[in-house]
Amino acid sequence: MILRTAFRLASPAGPKARLSILIFHRVHAQPDQLFPNEMHAHRFNAVCTWLSQWFNVLPLGHAVKQLNAGILPARAACITFDDGYADNFHIAMPVLRKHGLNATFFVAAGFLDGGCMWNDSIIESVRRSQCESLDLAELGLGLSTRAIGTLGAKRALIGDLIDAIKYRTTCERLILVDRLATLAQVALPSDLMMRADDVIGLRDGGMLIGAHTLSHPILAKASDSEARTEIREGKYALERILGQPVDYFAYPNGKPGLDYRQLHVAMARDAGFAAAVSTSPGASSQQSDIYQLPRFTPWDITRTRFGARLLVNLRNTAAAVA
Repeated sequence: MILRTAFRLASPAGPKARLSILIFHRVHAQPDQLFPNEMHAHRFNAVCTWLSQWFNVLPLGHAVKQLNAGILPARAACITFDDGYADNFHIAMPVLRKHGLNATFFVAAGFLDGGCMWNDSIIESVRRSQCESLDLAELGLGLSTRAIGTLGAKRALIGDLIDAIKYRTTCERLILVDRLATLAQVALPSDLMMRADDVIGLRDGGMLIGAHTLSHPILAKASDSEARTEIREGKYALERILGQPVDYFAYPNGKPGLDYRQLHVAMARDAGFAAAVSTSPGASSQQSDIYQLPRFTPWDITRTRFGARLLVNLRNTAAAVA
């Protein structure tokens, strides 16, 4: 009750309203031994319990329109997911529906039906490898031979590889992760991402589908023509699957100025999106740029800490590219 009252005071109804938009990615069926702090079904169920008690959880499209009109209700929040993982459909949606909640799922359409994102290619190559060590010198990343015989060693190497590859071009990333899978002597999974029927199932289950480009490039590292194609074709691919407009967009990685620029904001607007979201922390107000709406999810496990961090975030003004 104390937190609910605090959220009402920090996020009143009307023109002074503040909109909290939470962001998730995967929801594992069970805790992941390699990354035990990642979201899993039991923990997500707890988070949904808290959110349903504290907030008026709204569909993103409704919330954006009400925010602009100055009629957003008190304690307004939205739930979003990025990338298009299969567990979003199989695990997250049943939990959401159990609590009477809805969410928006931003899908990178190029990975549907058997694809694997570059970061997951790294994770699964290292996770599944039976090698005691990997000689990484040939990747040209400044990494030498690394032992991977323990979970801790695997976890450390995954972090180093993601940091080294994240801001490479799309083509470079694909080449590097393919070489890594060969070095690790593994076959990459084909079931991590949703199938087209799953996207339809989310929509039919009352969820909103948004676009997240085709292949999740860092737009700031892409050529202008590549970025424009990724933004537009990601939208069109989902519209062909769903047979209806896709009106909302999430910038890959989503940090203003680092991952996308004002040019890409204009591209999203020109592509016909009604609004777009970043990963800059903070809460939205009536003065926010609807093509750079902030998102934030606490990493805390306990109810009190999770709620307290959300409360602090409500008072933050998000960064945006000018």
